[in-house]
Amino acid sequence: MARSSAGTFVAGLTALALATVGFLAYQASAAQDAAHDGKRSEPSASPAPVAEESPDPQALPAASGEGRRVVYALGVDRVWLVGASEAVQRTYEVRPGTLDPVVGTYSVTSRAAQVTGTDGVLVQHVVRFATLAGTGIGFSAPVEDGAEPTAEPERETGGIRESRADGEAMWEFATLGTEVVVVP
Repeated sequence: MARSSAGTFVAGLTALALATVGFLAYQASAAQDAAHDGKRSEPSASPAPVAEESPDPQALPAASGEGRRVVYALGVDRVWLVGASEAVQRTYEVRPGTLDPVVGTYSVTSRAAQVTGTDGVLVQHVVRFATLAGTGIGFSAPVEDGAEPTAEPERETGGIRESRADGEAMWEFATLGTEVVVVP
């Protein structure tokens, strides 16, 4: 009888362990679904939630400083040129390099009319504001429209690429000492 009791006990423990693992897997799956988008793909008897309007992607981010400044949002790869009266003078998308600056407030430290960027592309209207791991980070525009990087993809690059028209606007706006605010 002892052997039969032990076998029953082990089988019971195994069943309990499998049920616990199954329950925990279900909870993890539900939590992951909720984290993804807050919606379940299963049908529901309740009315569908009304979709909230997403914020304007071109709107100046909150908590991005005050006064005349350049604002660079890492999450949306967008720049705003903000005048002293808090009016956005220009906003546009950019293409970042492989190194992102740390969130914070900087000043334009150097400018160059034309150089070869860290990615091997000839660029103009270079406006530098940070250094990370020994690599300068700044805004610039390719001299030739459509110029693509020739450097190796593993290479650390700090060039935040703008169109030629946007690069010219940045060049005229961001003189030495101009504040640059980097937000998430």
